[in-house]
Amino acid sequence: MTAHPLSGRLTHRFADVLPELSVPWQAEEAPAPRLLALDEGLAVELGLDPAWLRTDDGVAFLLGRSLPEEARPVAQGYAGHQFGGYSPRLGDGRALLVGELTTPDGRVVDLHLKGSGRTPWSRGGDGLAAVGPMLREHLVATAMHALGVPTTRSLAVVATGRDVRREVPLPGAVLVRVASSHLRVGSFQYAAAAVAADQAPADLLTRLVDLAIERHHPDAAADPVPALALLRAVTAVQADLVARWMALGFVHGVLNTDNVTISGETIDYGPCAFVDGFDTRAVFSSIDEGGRYAFGAQPSVTTWNLSRFAETLLPLVAEGAGVDEEAAVGLCVEALEGFAPAYGDAFSAHLARRLGLPDGLAPDVLNPLVEELLGLLQGSRVDLTTFFRDLATAARGDAEPARGRFLDLAAFDAWRERWSALGPDPDAMERVNPVYVPRNHLLQDALDAATAGDLEPFETMLALVGDPFVARPGREAYAEAGPDEGFVTFCGT
Repeated sequence: MTAHPLSGRLTHRFADVLPELSVPWQAEEAPAPRLLALDEGLAVELGLDPAWLRTDDGVAFLLGRSLPEEARPVAQGYAGHQFGGYSPRLGDGRALLVGELTTPDGRVVDLHLKGSGRTPWSRGGDGLAAVGPMLREHLVATAMHALGVPTTRSLAVVATGRDVRREVPLPGAVLVRVASSHLRVGSFQYAAAAVAADQAPADLLTRLVDLAIERHHPDAAADPVPALALLRAVTAVQADLVARWMALGFVHGVLNTDNVTISGETIDYGPCAFVDGFDTRAVFSSIDEGGRYAFGAQPSVTTWNLSRFAETLLPLVAEGAGVDEEAAVGLCVEALEGFAPAYGDAFSAHLARRLGLPDGLAPDVLNPLVEELLGLLQGSRVDLTTFFRDLATAARGDAEPARGRFLDLAAFDAWRERWSALGPDPDAMERVNPVYVPRNHLLQDALDAATAGDLEPFETMLALVGDPFVARPGREAYAEAGPDEGFVTFCGT
């Protein structure tokens, strides 16, 4: 009997260390599986053979149905604040953690299925996913990785041959997600609540903190108060992550605490979008009627989410620091206060790179330049992606393409003069400013076509956003902004 290609490589440390946060489970069978998308480069990074993944056995593995004997797939439990309201029992309602895989370069990553069927956390749902939302996550995750944003990634999307019931029947699919881990703020909320209610051993939260430190922030282990060091580390990586989103014009759309990772990776590409016209009030999600997760609200709501994380850590911070809970609150508040300056510094640095400016500019030079530009972009609802490419052209002497995007020409001219005096590097700008991002209207057209069986528009767009800094002749439509208003995204559940 031939050994499974992943024999000895797929471990189950999460399930072993935190059995209270998982339930052993199996993926449902797919009646007629068909591979729709495979990231061959990612497969090689993981030490997997793309050719094997395209075989019947490989596709069965991607669906969680042909695993090594030692595999122990589980559905993970977590809680979360969803649009500000606390849900004590969320969990993987349509997902499975297949296991942890060590890559050839020594990294440990999760292999995770989305849309693999009902679990004990499904809360009445069918546990399935449709082709369109799964291809959407595959493409946007690919784009974000290519743009240098920390992100979960999609190894593959497999059509199941089963329809799922939504407003209308839709073809079903499973996405194979790769992540540094799936530990999230909601994991800590679930564990803390279980311990507080005497429904879990008292050391559960400690084990969760230790695993998070081991997987993502090992320096925190040497701190006198590891839980507090973990809070500082997660605050720092989330500040940088959100700064990258804001610099690119990315709107996550559903920043619930269960979608805030301990690793600092972007997770869950549901109702996300890139702004076509710069507007801090931009909301795309059909379920965000109050604008809680609007583009400009992302830094503040992330701070709120991190505060919920801090609340779960209070007992361990108090114990580790040898103080009462009130003093522990003060220590956590001090850690959380690091978010604003870390975010501000990261955002200015990312904008400076987009502007082609040298490192080390004094804040009193850089920050006013950035703030004035943001005001001009907001006032004229300028598309960020095309603007920064045009600005590289301006650095070479032709300012008209960029200038023509503004209503207040005099104000832009004055700003451009100050920017030009700092010596922007147009070549450096073109290395960091993409030609292509997933344009909302084009992506939706591609997903509609894929749902109807035509993958060509999706594959064309995937190739462009996967290598976004090089302009291709004949693909100009993919570089231009779409309609500035009225586009709505859906979570796909």
